[in-house]
Amino acid sequence: MRSHPARIEGRGLRFGVVVARFNHLVTARLLEGCVGELLRRGCARDDVHVAWVPGAFELPQAAERLARSGRYDAIVTLGAVIRGGTPHFEYVCSGVTDGVREAMRDTGVPIAFGVLTTDDLEQAWSRAGGSHGNKGEEAALAALEMVNLCASIEKGPPGDAA
Repeated sequence: MRSHPARIEGRGLRFGVVVARFNHLVTARLLEGCVGELLRRGCARDDVHVAWVPGAFELPQAAERLARSGRYDAIVTLGAVIRGGTPHFEYVCSGVTDGVREAMRDTGVPIAFGVLTTDDLEQAWSRAGGSHGNKGEEAALAALEMVNLCASIEKGPPGDAA
């Protein structure tokens, strides 16, 4: 059995990172974790471009535009949707999830989902550099792994005589 290796190397790759301004204190921490992880994995600082959007609901459109530009190997989306007392939470979460999935499907560009959906601010803090780690770092790792996997799939598995 041959398999495609899981690689999380970022040297020579370009990333677009879309960040929601709403819940800015949380999303800024997610961004810090994401960019830090990309740099640790070999990405050049100049190859990481950040686009801020008003809120999580706008993430899919910006992610799709960045993906369609042809300038990025992968996109990372970062946001925080915190439950309130109305059904707004469910609508936003569904719209963001569906929108990011559709952007990835329609463009073929890996788009990592780093959007927190939490019951309260305490849960968001714990996932943005607190006791549950930094989901921005995890999204960066997912983007790195997927862009490398997609490249490997296009080439064929190691030892494949195509």
